[in-house]
Amino acid sequence: MAENRKNPGKTGNDPDRGKPDSMREGIKKTKILYLMKILLENTDENNMMDMESILRQLKEYGIEAERKSLYDDINILKDFGVDIVMERSGRNSYYHVVSRQFELAELKLLVDSVQSARFISKKKSNELIKKIEGLTSKNEAHELQHQVFVTQRVKSGNEKTMYNIDEIHKAIEMNRMIRFKYFKLNTRKHPEYRHDGRLYVMSPWALTLVEENYYLVAFDEEAGIIKYFRVDKMDKIDILESRPRAGKKQFQSFDIADYARKRFRMYDGREVNVRLRCGNDFADVVFDRFGTDLILHDTGDGFFEVTVTVALSRHFFAWVMAMNDHVMIKGPEDVLASAREFVKELAASYK
Repeated sequence: MAENRKNPGKTGNDPDRGKPDSMREGIKKTKILYLMKILLENTDENNMMDMESILRQLKEYGIEAERKSLYDDINILKDFGVDIVMERSGRNSYYHVVSRQFELAELKLLVDSVQSARFISKKKSNELIKKIEGLTSKNEAHELQHQVFVTQRVKSGNEKTMYNIDEIHKAIEMNRMIRFKYFKLNTRKHPEYRHDGRLYVMSPWALTLVEENYYLVAFDEEAGIIKYFRVDKMDKIDILESRPRAGKKQFQSFDIADYARKRFRMYDGREVNVRLRCGNDFADVVFDRFGTDLILHDTGDGFFEVTVTVALSRHFFAWVMAMNDHVMIKGPEDVLASAREFVKELAASYK
């Protein structure tokens, strides 16, 4: 009785009875956080917890609680915005979180995107997927794990790619130039720096994702032209805080989407208008490659002709040859001559 007089309002069933007021207050504050953690991790639309299970989990975190206080805490969490629903079955009440910031279908889409992104390394992909799993319940996270196939996918070996992207974004936001080294991999899988190892100094204007790789679109002030660089092939990026970016006027009239559409695997070349003869069944292939803003001329024999603008390169000729006789170059004559030369060189290499 004496203890109850010293702590008015505290009953003999209070699990924190006898503890200092500061400790009691600390336990009360953390209890509601652990309650939210338990519900978010263990419940979803198809999985619920009764009060006994919740109390047991809290005890594993070192927190003793009364049922009545948990009812109040659940109402506080609901007022805070956690979508907790109580359902009855017989004499028992069950609780679960029925909606979250991300739906399971959205998380699956994020996992697929991370898995398929070549510019994200295998190690970083696994780290990101683990973080995505933390956005849902353990049961739904287990469902996400069933669609993880990172191991056999072709991924970048450059762990720094994501940090390169972040550094480039910073430079763009600061309106500053950057310098970096650019490399390719040799037969020993070691980086060999281009430009004789000298630093490239560029004005970064945009990042674009083309054919599963991230590219920096930058202005080369010395050459007076816009260039592109694969981000996973960049190294030792530094922001030049004393040098504002150049090329604003040139970039304002630059269409990134149009630039990428004309280039195959981003290989540059002389831009020309090429007339193609294509099978009607390959219209979808042509639209996928060049966009739907094309005028098709039906030739009446199961084919159509279309004029597209491309940057001439061996990769363009290889794309056409891969279509066999379903896509053929019809003109102009100098492009046809280059295509014949490409075929002749290709045939000679297999003699």
